Amino acid sequence: MPTRKPPRGATRRARQADSRRQTQVSLDRWLDRLVEIAVFTALLVGGMALVVTFF
Repeated sequence: MPTRKPPRGATRRARQADSRRQTQVSLDRWLDRLVEIAVFTALLVGGMALVVTFF
């Protein structure tokens, strides 16, 4: 099993607190859901517009 090598960059990143990470994860999930709803609505409206145009 390979060993994990330390990062080579000059700048070290501070680790985020668990509560902050959890907040970002839940916000990500809400944004993903919002985008899904927006895309679905746009497809539905576009499809209905095509149906109305051709019939």
